[in-house]
Amino acid sequence: MEVKTAPTKRVYISMPKKYFAALAKKYELDHGLVIKDLNPYVNEGYVRAYFREWGTVTACKIKKNQSSGENKAVAYVRFSTEDEADRAEWAGPHYIGGDVEVKRVVSPKMEDDAEEEVAAVNANKPRPRRSMGLGYILEDAQWLDDEDQG
Repeated sequence: MEVKTAPTKRVYISMPKKYFAALAKKYELDHGLVIKDLNPYVNEGYVRAYFREWGTVTACKIKKNQSSGENKAVAYVRFSTEDEADRAEWAGPHYIGGDVEVKRVVSPKMEDDAEEEVAAVNANKPRPRRSMGLGYILEDAQWLDDEDQG
């Protein structure tokens, strides 16, 4: 059986996990979470750092919805494996700048995902950056986790 590629626009499918295998017979799937009721001041870097505890985050997108009158945002976080997305979901309830609702989703892979994943993996690596000769600024907040353990 031939595996099909997804349409040009990403589709997020929330359904019971027992149906993932049937869908995977027709499409290659990405596994992730949709986070609803997200504080609109939380950025993608913070959400990515929050979820990296459960695996490799290959994509993170936030959409702010100011037209509805509610001051909330929605985020999509994609993981490199199904198991990582499952662990992140099961670790809830999640608190990301406030109480949020987390839904497990699958999405048929898209052709432009390969470039996006390379950029995401590179973004996960801490890279020191020179700042006006005063020292280094870490672009990755991983060092914050170390203080809590000591």
